[in-house]
Amino acid sequence: MRIGRVEKTIDYVILSVFAVFALLPLVGVLFSSVIPPAENTGGFQLPHALRLQNYTDAWTEGHFSSYMLSSILVAVAVVVITFVLATLAGYAFARMTFPGSGILFFVLLVGLMLPEEAFIIPLYFNLRSAGLTDTYWALILPQTAQSLGFAAFWMRNHFRSFPGEIIEAARLDGASDRRLLWRVLVPASWPSIGTMAVLVGMWTWNEFLIPLVMITQDQLRTAPLGLAFFQGQHMTNYSLLSAAGILIALPIVILYLVLQRRLISGIAGGVGTR
Repeated sequence: MRIGRVEKTIDYVILSVFAVFALLPLVGVLFSSVIPPAENTGGFQLPHALRLQNYTDAWTEGHFSSYMLSSILVAVAVVVITFVLATLAGYAFARMTFPGSGILFFVLLVGLMLPEEAFIIPLYFNLRSAGLTDTYWALILPQTAQSLGFAAFWMRNHFRSFPGEIIEAARLDGASDRRLLWRVLVPASWPSIGTMAVLVGMWTWNEFLIPLVMITQDQLRTAPLGLAFFQGQHMTNYSLLSAAGILIALPIVILYLVLQRRLISGIAGGVGTR
């Protein structure tokens, strides 16, 4: 069905209005981050002079080098562990038949329905009794469990939609389940895997409640948690707060821009090659 010129113009106008509402606060924060602190009133204002030193001041005063390192370590660990477990689980639920598979898959999906506020307190006591609080494992293990339900669901749907002719050809060549998974399915599934990894990485990077409850040592704090403590120390210094917020969001923005095509193709459900 062809879209008329008037309808297309209306669509562009509506989308442009929504884009302005979405981008205006971000532009305001960006402007605020380069305004000298003495001139920043906290509202939307155009900078009369650029002060890029706000970024270096926020970086050094907020100790964000250690916070960013913690966030990178936790995010990478969660993405890698989730990828391995979700790939195995997704293949098992999609291509293997075993008793209770439907019930197990439903139990796995229950994790998508539970808000973390419902289990954060018992989780804290369980990890404390195991001696894992104030360690990176207190951040990696719960966030892996949080992401696993979605990731397994994602990989199951992808493997179910994989062309059956390719699987049958690999079977005729004598490929085992392990070889079929890691030599055939996974190499052809990088768009979907990349999309899953980006989404899980974004969720892990932005996680706040679990680090807040599980971590008390300053050197183990993640970037969002460090930003909250930095905000408490610089409540009225809007320039440094804006600069710190941009520094925290920048890695995810760069990751999204670099993997944008793969993210879109993965969401579209395409099967591609590396």
